[in-house]
Amino acid sequence: MQNRVIWSCRAAVVAILAAAVFLGPVAKADDSGGSTYKAKCAACHGPDGRGETATGKSMKVKDLASDEVQKLSDADLSAAITNGKGKMPAYKTLTPEQVKSLVAYTRSFAKK
Repeated sequence: MQNRVIWSCRAAVVAILAAAVFLGPVAKADDSGGSTYKAKCAACHGPDGRGETATGKSMKVKDLASDEVQKLSDADLSAAITNGKGKMPAYKTLTPEQVKSLVAYTRSFAKK
């Protein structure tokens, strides 16, 4: 009986460690900004950042791959994300890490 309890405890510890190893990377999946971009930005800017959505066209959003946007400093992009700009709403509920990852994600459009 005692061996069965010990074996069950060991199996539970192994299962918890395995879950931590395999699920740990899932928690970090948003580090690239892609998930936040899809949730907050893609409706207007589109999946490719070009603004070729119905909403993007009606609001005349900037093409995130354009030189005009890519020449902005990280601080300027962060301010636009956090405080909004023109018709773009402010996203003050985003953490500084989320804003930083969105800036990096915005930079990735220039490479596409």
